[in-house]
Amino acid sequence: MQTLSNASRRNFLKVAVAAGGGLFLGFNWTDAEAAVDAAAVGAGNVPAAAPGVGFNSYLSINPQGIVTIMSPNPEVGQGIKTAFPIVVAEELDVDWKNVIVEQAPLDNKKFERQVAGGSGSIPHSWTRLRKAGATARQMLVEAAAKRWNVPAADCTTSAGFVMHTASNRKLSYGELATEASTLPVPADVKLKEQKDFKLIGQTIKNVDNPGIITGKPLFGLDFYREGMLIAMLQRPAFGYTLKSVNEADIKAMPGIVDVFTFDNNVAVVGKSTWQVRKAKDALKIEWTKTDATESTSDHNRIFTELLNSSKATVRRKDGDVEAAFKSAAKVVTAEYQCPFLPHSPMEPMNFFAHVRPDGVELVGPTQTPDLARNETAKLLGISPEKVTVQLTRMGGGFGRRLKADYAIEAVQVSKRANAPVKLMWTREDDMTGGSYRPAVRYRFEAALDAQGNMIGYKLRGASINAGNATREDNFPAGAVDNLLIDSVDHKSAITTGPWRAPITNFLAFAEQSFIDEVAQAAGKDPVKFRLDLLDKAKAKPAGAVKYDIDRMKAVINMAVDKSGWGTKKGADGRPVAQGFSVYFSHRSYVAQVGEVAMEKDKPVVKKVIAVADCGIVINQSGSRQQVTGCIVDGIGHAMFGNMTFKDGVPEQSNYNNYRLIRLNEIPNVEVHFVDNGMEPTGLGEPALPPAGAAVANAIFKASGKRVRNQPFIEDQAFKSIL
Repeated sequence: MQTLSNASRRNFLKVAVAAGGGLFLGFNWTDAEAAVDAAAVGAGNVPAAAPGVGFNSYLSINPQGIVTIMSPNPEVGQGIKTAFPIVVAEELDVDWKNVIVEQAPLDNKKFERQVAGGSGSIPHSWTRLRKAGATARQMLVEAAAKRWNVPAADCTTSAGFVMHTASNRKLSYGELATEASTLPVPADVKLKEQKDFKLIGQTIKNVDNPGIITGKPLFGLDFYREGMLIAMLQRPAFGYTLKSVNEADIKAMPGIVDVFTFDNNVAVVGKSTWQVRKAKDALKIEWTKTDATESTSDHNRIFTELLNSSKATVRRKDGDVEAAFKSAAKVVTAEYQCPFLPHSPMEPMNFFAHVRPDGVELVGPTQTPDLARNETAKLLGISPEKVTVQLTRMGGGFGRRLKADYAIEAVQVSKRANAPVKLMWTREDDMTGGSYRPAVRYRFEAALDAQGNMIGYKLRGASINAGNATREDNFPAGAVDNLLIDSVDHKSAITTGPWRAPITNFLAFAEQSFIDEVAQAAGKDPVKFRLDLLDKAKAKPAGAVKYDIDRMKAVINMAVDKSGWGTKKGADGRPVAQGFSVYFSHRSYVAQVGEVAMEKDKPVVKKVIAVADCGIVINQSGSRQQVTGCIVDGIGHAMFGNMTFKDGVPEQSNYNNYRLIRLNEIPNVEVHFVDNGMEPTGLGEPALPPAGAAVANAIFKASGKRVRNQPFIEDQAFKSIL
C-alpha cells in the first residue's frame, strides 16, 4: 500500500462538529499549515465551510451513516460529478448507495482548479481525492479501536462499517462519526492498492441520471428566480458596427421592459421568453460594414499566401532537413484543410445575473466559473469576493463555455435593468455569435530513401486565429532524423477559441492521414511503418521525445489484435477495408481502427475499434461513453461540419443548414482500455483526434480515394466516389 509522507499532513483540515452532528473533513491542498476550526453539521445538511481556509474537496458523514461528497468541478457531461465522488468513496470504503453527491459552488478558499477543460480534472485531483477518503477512513478506524480498546491495526473496514473480527464486533460510520471528529488528524494514511478497489473500475451510473430522466431543473436554461427578467441580444456580424435600431417600436411590444444598446449589441429585456423572442425577431437594425470583413473565398487565398510565406515561426528543427530532401529517393507532399466550426452544444449559452448594491449573484453553466467571477468584478470595479457563482449542469460545452462573454453580457444587462436577469441565446445566436474552431491548412512533405525509410519530414501549419497550429513535439517528432515544423497565422475579425481537443482535433487527422500516404509510397503496411518509427525513436531518438513510446506501442498492438488488422474478412469472404490511426494528447494514448464498406458505391462507416490508455479507469460506464462520444463527435465533424462566411456574415445559423452526424450514420463503436495501473490521465478529449484519420484511411482502403479536406462531403475526392 502507498504511504503518504509526513509533509502531506499539512494538506488536511479537521473541523470539529457540534453535538449530534458528524464528521466533516475539509482539505487544504496548499503547502501552508491548516488551522483547526469548528463548524456545525446538521443531520443531512451540507456543512458550512470554515472561513478563511483553502479547501479543495470535502466530505461529511451524518449519524445515520449517509456520506455527502461535494463535487467542486463543473459538470459538462464528462461525468466528473460522478467520478470525483467514486474516488473519495473508494478510499473511504463506503457503500455507494449511502453516498449523496452535491455540486459545490465556486469557492477559491475551499477548492482548487474548478475548471472543466483540457481533460485535466482527474489527473489533477486523483491523489487529493484519495487522501480525502483515506484520512476519514483511518480516523473512523481509530475511533472504533479506542472504543473497543483494541489496536487500530486489528480493525478493518467495509461498506461503511469498522469491524474487529477477533471479537466479532462492528460499528457503522454513522455511529463513529462524531467521536472520530475529536481525534487528531493522522500524519500518514495508507491508500488502497489497485487490487483492493471495490468501486474504481466498476460500472456506476451517473449520479444525475434520475434528475435528467425525470426532467429535474439541473441545467442553466432550467434556472428560475421569482421576479427575474428575460433578456436576449442581437450581436453584429464580424466586421460590422451598430448604426441604428428601432428601439421605440420594440419597447411598445407586449411584455417588453426595455431596449438598449451596449458594446455594439442590442439588448431586449422583457417578462417572458416568448415575448422577448418575438421582440428580438422584430428588430430592424442598420449596420455599418468595415474593411475587416472576410469571406470563405478570402480564406482560401490567405492560406495559399501563408503556406508560401517566408515569415513562419520555426517550432522545431532537428538535423539537416534540406540535405535530407536533396538526397531523397522519393518525396511525398500533401495538403490538408479544415474549416471553422461552431461548438453546437445542445444547450445554447445562457446565464443568470443579479447585480445588487452589496454584490453580484451569478448562476449558470460555465466551464470556468472563476473567470466569470473575475471578469464580473473587473467590469463593475468591485472585489471578486463580492461575486458568488453557483454552477449548473451544462448541456454540452466542448470548449465554448471556457469563455465568460455570455456571463458578462448577463451582468451588463442586469446592471442596466436594475433587476435579476436571465440572458438566453437562441440557437441562431449560439451558432453565429462565435467563437469557432480556427480554420487551418497544413502542408506536409516527407523524404524517403531507397529502402522506404522516412529520412526527412516537414510540416507547416497555416491558420486563421490559431496562433501555433502545430504540436511540434508530438509523434513523429523524435523518430525522424531531419525534421522541420513551423507555423504562420493570420489575424481575423472572426473570433475563435478552444474547440474539443484544441488544434489536435484536426491536426491528428492530417498527420495520421499523411503518415498513411507516406507508408503507401514506401510500400509498407501503415501500422508497421508507425511501429518502425517508434522503434527508431527509442533506439536512436532524434532530439527530444516527449511522448511515451512504450505506451503508444501498447495501444497500437492491442488495436491490431482487437480489430484483426489486415486479416479480418466480411461475410462475403472479402477483406474488410480498415484504416488505422493513433494519437497522443491530454496525457493519454488512443489507437483506432475504422472499418468502411462500399454500399451502393457509397462509403459507409460501419465500425470503429478504439483502444485507450488513460491509466486507471475510474468508472467503466462514464469512460466508455467518453470514448464513444469523442469518436462520434470526431467522425461527425470530420465528415459533415462546415462553417462558411460571406462578408463577415456566417452562412449557417441553425441545423437546417449546418450538418451534424445523424443517428443512422453512427457506427458501432467498440472500446477497450489498457490496464497498466498507472495514475489516470485525460479522457474527455483524447479519443476525438484520431477518429477522422481512422475513417479517412479506411475510405482510401475501400475506394482508392484519398480524402484530405474536411468536411469529407465537400472534398472533391470524396465526391468522386459517390
